[in-house]
Amino acid sequence: QVHLVESGGGSVPAGGSLRLSCAASGHTISDYCMAWFRQAPGKDREGVASIHIDKDGTTTYADSVKGRFTISKDNAKHTLYLQMNSLKPEDTAMYYCAAELYPCLDLVTATVGYWGQGTQVTVSS
Repeated sequence: QVHLVESGGGSVPAGGSLRLSCAASGHTISDYCMAWFRQAPGKDREGVASIHIDKDGTTTYADSVKGRFTISKDNAKHTLYLQMNSLKPEDTAMYYCAAELYPCLDLVTATVGYWGQGTQVTVSS
């Protein structure tokens, strides 16, 4: 069982940056594929980025965020991060931390074992 708590959301102007954090408890995150998803009002939840448990920490990103977002984790701190730069109004959404994706690097069809409660990101134009 993994309990996930997100933080770091907020309101920023377009072009700004935010760093989201996801603190995990109950089990070490080094054993899980971890990811970030988001859901905008009236839209389906979509995968943003995931990070594998392999030693290289292989990552994958949605096309819409490539080059702007970076997913990382600190296994010792049991924390997952999402650095978001050059934010756009279309990035506005509730962002969710997720654990135990399978398949790990498939953001479209992966099943998710655990979800956080979400943190709101709002980008103004």
